[in-house]
Amino acid sequence: MKQQVHKPSPAFIAASWAALLLGAAAYLVGLFNAEMALNEKGYYLTLLLFGLFAAVSLQKSVRDRVEEIPVSGLYYSLCWFALLASLLLLLVGLWNATLLLSEKGFYGMAFALSLFGAVAVQKNTRDLMAAGGNTREIPPLPSGD
Repeated sequence: MKQQVHKPSPAFIAASWAALLLGAAAYLVGLFNAEMALNEKGYYLTLLLFGLFAAVSLQKSVRDRVEEIPVSGLYYSLCWFALLASLLLLLVGLWNATLLLSEKGFYGMAFALSLFGAVAVQKNTRDLMAAGGNTREIPPLPSGD
């Protein structure tokens, strides 16, 4: 059952991009200025990238299933696992970090804002394409022949 998709408003598109950029920028600036070992900074940077990818991938998988586009159960489960793993790893990392409680909260909130922004931007991109707002054609996947 296909539902009509409405084009997102310019205000929501701007707010989504602002959330993504503000969350990621705040997280990265905080990480750059943090007094921690380089390997710790690498851990938190990797978690941000992993979490953003997992959130977007999960959003796409959920939407594909709603639109009755086939998504394997394995991939769908891996998307959930990856998102939950990134959140758990961030929680464990912050729990054991030698940071002030306010700094731990800052990283947690910047991470959450980044994930929300990434999901919202992905939703807007998909809605724009579905509503015909994107005139570029998506190239077909290469055949395995």
